[in-house]
Amino acid sequence: MTAGAEPSHWFEPLAEHLGSAYLRYSFTKGTTQEVDFLSDALSLRPGERLLDVGCGPGRHAHAFAGRDIEVVGIDISQRFVDLAIANAPHNGRTRFERLDARRLAFDAEFDAAISLCQGAFGLVGPGDDETVLSGIARALKPGGRFAISAFSSYFQVRYPQPEGTFDVDSGVHHERTVIKNEAGDDADADLWTTCYTARELRLLTDRAGLTVDAVWSVAPGAYERTPPTIESPELLVVGRRV
Repeated sequence: MTAGAEPSHWFEPLAEHLGSAYLRYSFTKGTTQEVDFLSDALSLRPGERLLDVGCGPGRHAHAFAGRDIEVVGIDISQRFVDLAIANAPHNGRTRFERLDARRLAFDAEFDAAISLCQGAFGLVGPGDDETVLSGIARALKPGGRFAISAFSSYFQVRYPQPEGTFDVDSGVHHERTVIKNEAGDDADADLWTTCYTARELRLLTDRAGLTVDAVWSVAPGAYERTPPTIESPELLVVGRRV
């Protein structure tokens, strides 16, 4: 976040405090497995262009670049963008910029797009998630592929979190927590995550002009072709632009 600038989203001050400590969280440790799986599921080939929407510090983008994929990563947090740039592989296959996922202006430029681990989709709010999807659809070439993960409403109801509350009307899960930065300093944080059912995800992507090929139940570091169940925390949608 630029010095003196007001944050445009609640996630920015959270990311500013976390910095590289974000990569200490257990859910970030399955990057290699996730990228291996997605490379196959999206039929990615060396030299293709991938848009990473809500790239965070760039963990997925860096791994894809190591497979000779050209990656453009965008995130609303300048701190995360700076970390992604600083830690990028030195092969010239990555570009990162601060950009609000609700304001994507790419036009049929990418062979594939991802938004994973609530990097953007799921964090902007129920109404704005559709805007993010529409921007992803515009960014893809005709026939371009996409993968988007979202928290499962069914899982939230099946396994309610003691430190969180789930609003059934909006589908938003709110959690009050404490986060640590690199130095171990604590900060209070509020997290709002929109959760979805498989049917809702199919309807939203269809309305954005995207065709769903599959919806799978997944967990961080354990992406696999498992039909939707109530036992997995996330749903992964894969498909293509019409």
